[in-house]
Amino acid sequence: MTEAAWWGSLVLLGVLGLLAAGTSALENVFAARAAGRRGGGGDAFRTVAGLLVQQRRRTLSADSLLWRSSGAVLLTAAVLASAVTPLGHWVVSDLSVGIVWFNAMEIVAWAAVWSAGWSANSAFSLVGGYRFVAQGLAYELPHMFALTSVAIGAGSLRIGDVVDAQTGLWFVVWQPVAFLAYLLSVLAMSFSPPFDHALGRDLAGGAAAETSGVDRLVLLAGRRILLVSGAAMAVPLFLGGGAGPFLPDWAWSLVKTALVLAALVRVGRRTPTIRMDRFMEVAWLLLVPATLLQALLVSLVVI
Repeated sequence: MTEAAWWGSLVLLGVLGLLAAGTSALENVFAARAAGRRGGGGDAFRTVAGLLVQQRRRTLSADSLLWRSSGAVLLTAAVLASAVTPLGHWVVSDLSVGIVWFNAMEIVAWAAVWSAGWSANSAFSLVGGYRFVAQGLAYELPHMFALTSVAIGAGSLRIGDVVDAQTGLWFVVWQPVAFLAYLLSVLAMSFSPPFDHALGRDLAGGAAAETSGVDRLVLLAGRRILLVSGAAMAVPLFLGGGAGPFLPDWAWSLVKTALVLAALVRVGRRTPTIRMDRFMEVAWLLLVPATLLQALLVSLVVI
């Protein structure tokens, strides 16, 4: 892996922004088709314009600093998680503990969503925040075991070493359980459908029940960037990074990321919102043992 110069950060922000905008447009197109109307690609721009002019909501005795900054923390964590994601052979920061860094930023994002619900001093958002924490505990363990399987298979926590370890065979082929668990947890951590309780699908209104205006816009942007970051990381972890014929490695990274994003959005739109208690039951009884067994099998193969 080659660390990019100062301009690499600008390229990263541009790519994240374009992929996030494209993902929003695609999701709105699917939503429009489900509603029996054409178009929908421009709905995201109307949503942004509406939130920009919408008044910020205020609640009594709220922790204003924590409440207003939660969305910014979520957005920042999502961007920083992408700093170790390679684009072909280019990467902003080639950390020796890239997998750990990526997971740590996801946990920061998880805490930011909870703080958005807690700091508003509202019963509905508080309940939504704690429910999101419960959901997070259910998806984070399978997610961590999936990342552990990858690290064991590569014998390293460096993302570049993980890509190099897939020269002969992509990890998705012999670690399918880890791959599926990882994609499922990406949807859950970015509170995307069918895990979008934090945005109002919860009966209590979700952690963002009291968030409006620019605050909600920043929160939505962070959520979208987090989804893009998770999908992009699936490429070096399971899909061989930029490996592929004819096209340059950076182009293959973008193509694979776009395909993963399209699949996640499609599955999210086709699946009804999953009740948290049902998801937690499946996660603890099925996903955690399955991913733990996957990590054990990978260990036996490597040894």
